[in-house]
Amino acid sequence: MNAIKILSPRLANQIAAGEVVERPASVIKELLENSVDAGATQLDVEVEAGGVKLIRVRDNGCGISQEDLPLALSRHATSKIHQLDDLEAVLTLGFRGEALASISSVARLKLTSNNGDGTAGWCAHAEGRDMEAQLSPAAHPQGSTVEVRDLFFNTPARRKFLRTEKTEFNRIEDVLKRIALSRFELGFSLKNNGRVIHSWRPAITRPEQERRIAQICGPAFIENAVHIEIERANLRLWGWVARPTFSRSQADLQHFYVNGRAIKDRLVTHAIKQAYHDVLYHGRHSAFVLYLEVNPSNVDVNVHPTKHEVRFRDGRLVHDFLFSSLHKALADIRPDAESASHERTSSPRQEPVTEAEGFGQSPSQSSLGLGAGSSASAQNFSSSNFASSNHASSAAYSSTPTPSPLNAREQVAHYSALVNSSSVPHSADAQTLQGAQNVIDHDGEIPILGFAIAQVKGVFILAENSAGLVVVDMHAAHERITYEKLKRQFSAQSLQSQPLLVPQSIAISEKEANCAEDNNELFSRIGFIVERAGPETLLIRQIPIILKDADTELLVRDVLSDLIEFGTSQRIEQNINALLSTMACHGSVRANRRLTIAEMNALLRDMEETERSGQCNHGRPTWTQMSMSELDKLFMRGQ
Repeated sequence: MNAIKILSPRLANQIAAGEVVERPASVIKELLENSVDAGATQLDVEVEAGGVKLIRVRDNGCGISQEDLPLALSRHATSKIHQLDDLEAVLTLGFRGEALASISSVARLKLTSNNGDGTAGWCAHAEGRDMEAQLSPAAHPQGSTVEVRDLFFNTPARRKFLRTEKTEFNRIEDVLKRIALSRFELGFSLKNNGRVIHSWRPAITRPEQERRIAQICGPAFIENAVHIEIERANLRLWGWVARPTFSRSQADLQHFYVNGRAIKDRLVTHAIKQAYHDVLYHGRHSAFVLYLEVNPSNVDVNVHPTKHEVRFRDGRLVHDFLFSSLHKALADIRPDAESASHERTSSPRQEPVTEAEGFGQSPSQSSLGLGAGSSASAQNFSSSNFASSNHASSAAYSSTPTPSPLNAREQVAHYSALVNSSSVPHSADAQTLQGAQNVIDHDGEIPILGFAIAQVKGVFILAENSAGLVVVDMHAAHERITYEKLKRQFSAQSLQSQPLLVPQSIAISEKEANCAEDNNELFSRIGFIVERAGPETLLIRQIPIILKDADTELLVRDVLSDLIEFGTSQRIEQNINALLSTMACHGSVRANRRLTIAEMNALLRDMEETERSGQCNHGRPTWTQMSMSELDKLFMRGQ
């Protein structure tokens, strides 16, 4: 070992710069956050050569006085915190006082500022070689301008790891977009090699905010997004979540902010992923722009040098709040006037209908509900409650003579006359008349999904509404309806468990055993009875009846893993829902099943009332809207 020596200030700053200044985009992030903390309302960014040659950030914030300019370029010098208590409730984006010092140690930096005290302003120069700031008077309006030239000029080993100019600029653009999404009230501009790339004015109203989101995330996102705003337990969640049909092949459109700070947190990611679990197509990723507001004392932002991660004081509360809020918001997404107006076909790729979904099946199925042909698992699960429900479901879609296709308004009159008529055809029973009455809303207008006019190849339902043409995948739609009914009926019953003839022993770590012992009540609530048989041994004595064929040991391990990492777990519920989903799939109407107009309309009305009816159990879309303008464009009408 060599003798221990104290690092020189220059070397120490360059090492510290490696944690803060990774590439030009890192410099942009630090400078923009300083401008936001300074109370600026307009931030202008200019770069050259991907930020390697020049980075200039100008703002109209509070500025820096002549006396404070040299300190601004010193390490661990900040005006944002003064004592340990301030660190427990940080409201600013930056607080460590390392950014400018780290940047100046690996680049030629010039800081010009005016604090609005009536003077012209002052300029501080610093380069990585000597680190001594040189002051000189300079004309400048109130605010600050930071120029960073020749990044990594004195550390060529770092510079050679930079990517191409285009790649580095794209990273700079991403940083600016993230900050622009976090502060709607501020104006931003970006200039690259003398050319204006972006210019965003302050967005105060919700339409203005949605316009900025459309400019940053794309118009397709905002067209398929739903605005939410939920406040509970001193937590507030608001923003925009995309409909499940607008999913992505990568997680590249996920923006989450805590008190205005962009973060990527495993707890948050897990909660959002769980909320989308029931409606997202396999292998796809959700899209969202969400803002969480929490008491600053309940979140620790001093976890990572780049401040991308945070730690919540009560992680379980935050996880449950995010999951329940988004789960309910997604459940409330159902066919409405707004979704019908801009429903698009930008959905994940369609799964082909396989033979298991009904090709080759006889078209003489007796009902759309869970009938006698259900799977064995459905038979094991069924009870008297489910049997009565299936009978009602069958009656709702009972076979009636097929009327001739009518247009939407004629159907309103037709069904009104049918319901109000004193003489009823013998082929229509009371259930059919009730279903016909439900077709007509309170105002006598066309329902959201309109009226059925035809069936295509025994697979799709064509309906006409006020916007144009609606196409419905009847199997996918009825599968979701049946699935939601099964979930409601199952949750209304107590979860039945059965003891194991021979208790199952599993070997786990001591940490997992302690977690199981601490959460014994939770396991009992989800139908498991587990006992600790040793420091690293667990006995499973009782399991839910519906999960008797599941891998019990793996399930318990997964639950313990979730409890340790996130403080909560939905593993049991997901496994139960997976079984209910399979039952709903086998119990739903199959392809080549010819439906009457009355049956089609009954299915459409159920879709309008069912949660998450926009997607089937596997995340595939159940319906799409084609407006008259789209149809006209397709056939070049008016051109």
